[in-house]
Amino acid sequence: MQEITVTQRKVILAACFGTFLEWYDFLTFASLATYFGVLFFPPENPTAALLMSLATFGVGMVVRPLGSALFGSLADKFGRRPIFIATISLMGMTTFLVGVLPTYAQIGILAPLLLLLLRLLQGFAVGGEIGGVAVYLTEHAPQGRRGFYTSVLQLMGPLGILVSTLQIVLLQAFLSDADFHGWGWRVPFLFSALLLFISIKTRMSLEESPVFRQLQAAGTVSKAPLRECLGDRRTLGRMALLFFCISAGGSLLFFSSQVYANVFLKSVVRLDAQLASTLVMASTLLLFPLTVFCGWLSDKIGRKPVLLAGLILGAITILPVFKGLQHYGNPALERFNREVAVTLYGSDCDYSPFRKAANDCERNQEFLTRNGVSYSLQPQRTGQDAAVSIGGDGGINGFSPEKLTGVLKAKGWSEKADANQVNRFMMFLLLIVPVIAVALITGPQTAVLAELFPARTRYTAAAVPHNLSAGWIGGLSPFMVTLLSVQAGDALAGLWYPVGMLIFASVLGVLFMPETLDVSLSD
Repeated sequence: MQEITVTQRKVILAACFGTFLEWYDFLTFASLATYFGVLFFPPENPTAALLMSLATFGVGMVVRPLGSALFGSLADKFGRRPIFIATISLMGMTTFLVGVLPTYAQIGILAPLLLLLLRLLQGFAVGGEIGGVAVYLTEHAPQGRRGFYTSVLQLMGPLGILVSTLQIVLLQAFLSDADFHGWGWRVPFLFSALLLFISIKTRMSLEESPVFRQLQAAGTVSKAPLRECLGDRRTLGRMALLFFCISAGGSLLFFSSQVYANVFLKSVVRLDAQLASTLVMASTLLLFPLTVFCGWLSDKIGRKPVLLAGLILGAITILPVFKGLQHYGNPALERFNREVAVTLYGSDCDYSPFRKAANDCERNQEFLTRNGVSYSLQPQRTGQDAAVSIGGDGGINGFSPEKLTGVLKAKGWSEKADANQVNRFMMFLLLIVPVIAVALITGPQTAVLAELFPARTRYTAAAVPHNLSAGWIGGLSPFMVTLLSVQAGDALAGLWYPVGMLIFASVLGVLFMPETLDVSLSD
């Protein structure tokens, strides 16, 4: 078994720091998206401003596959190293420019247009970086230790979330609300300039991938990598496997354990926001050693069994875990939903998370779901408006949050979970389960991204489906979970989206996933 050399350590440091910066930049924008609604969009319509701000964030996800296609092709034609320097430079510069961008009050409509342009460039750069850096790192990895060597790359996403979130929390704690809105929000973006300098300095010292140098020496570099990928049935099949199985599974599990768990604890379980964040963050910290261990384990027993274990564990445990969180976090609410029948009457309930609620029925749907109240939907009663019946009472006509809250409380619903009834230890143990599933996927994932594909088109073949899956499957998760939950009148129902996708991914993995542990990266 080969030891890790000084050059390989430098490659790990440069690749991981650059990827951390990419995630830090991308997620800082996401964390501050709600503030952008006021700063960069027309102030006369706050709701439209917020929606446009969130759409600006989403646009970064949309262009990621385009960035992966362009930069992937360039990397397969001209080398990995120059593309890494280009993508990190583009990402860092656009993030810094967000920090100095004039607001709507200063330059009018030009402000949101420039913000949208910068977000497009951010997403473009992330598409070129994520997936491709996995290829570069794996091509430097020592034989027999590729899983362990490359697993640290997967830690940069959670680390980026933690650092970005912590920085914003500290700024909000030490600054007044007026100062944070006035200039404090710019600090995380301006700070990225220092991170960019360090990242470019480390990447400039890197050498070209040894695998690409061999291709150059042999004169076998692909002239049209994307066309070659799409024209080769074996490569195309493995790209589909990566899209529907490995990358989809990883992004869905990451969403379930790191993103939706926090939302679920705050909105459905009605847990104190600080306690919810603490529990999720504590379980996230375990992801760091677990991911490295699973990468090491995949070097010992193979990539396929570790990946399949993660997919299957996620598929069979997501629903029980979230049901358990509800049970141990707010038993009173669980009892309320079991014993008190809530019926929503309306013929025009067609709620969608992609648009604002259009009528009283949809507003009632949104209110009940947001407050963790399960309900059944019935046709509108003759001659009456949309109404909500709680525990068999006569019903509350139209949409009246104050009346709904009052009747719900009278029937036993509590606005906040009782701190004395919260079983913190059991909730922490439950949150560890999906984290283990995430680690089983992400541990070997970096190595597998490169091992699945031939050297000539590896960067393109890995980056395109990986970014498509992150945007189309993982990125749509919040909307799909919300849509299914609202339509079913049950906060747990939306989890059938990740569960169903994970079952599908598990079946594909069992049937078609190859074992790539000992493949040669030079082929």
